[in-house]
Amino acid sequence: MDRLSAQNPIDTSGVRFPPPIIFIIVFIAGLQLQRLFPFIDIPKVIGRLISVICFVVSAILAASSFIMFRRAHTSPLPIKPTLVLVTNGPYRFSRNPMYLSLVLLYFGLALWFDVFWALVLVPIVIILVQYLAIMREERYLERNFGQQYLYYKARVRRWF
Repeated sequence: MDRLSAQNPIDTSGVRFPPPIIFIIVFIAGLQLQRLFPFIDIPKVIGRLISVICFVVSAILAASSFIMFRRAHTSPLPIKPTLVLVTNGPYRFSRNPMYLSLVLLYFGLALWFDVFWALVLVPIVIILVQYLAIMREERYLERNFGQQYLYYKARVRRWF
């Protein structure tokens, strides 16, 4: 496990509210749009099959990400200091596997409940998470881990 100590473990990324709230708000907007403007019924069998795949992959990504943070003795919450840069497990392939797991969960729920408008809003949820959370987290990690984070950032994609 790569254990790179933070230079200033006291401050945090400056994320103002929990990113899962972004997913919930946008999903609710999708539900409202679906209620007001019903659109495309997704075939149940296909929607449910893809949903289950999304749920399984989401659960694996989220669980393995949390395990990596636990093993590193640091918090996965962006409102708490990051003491160690986690670069193993799913973090070898994505700098944001927890957010990716939330996107998959959101996508799976939209398909499961046949909320087409929530699917249409996926790019908006990604942009909001990127702007309101990820960009702040990346600046924080650059500030605290310096060159080690820049090297990690150069070799691992943001999403997948």
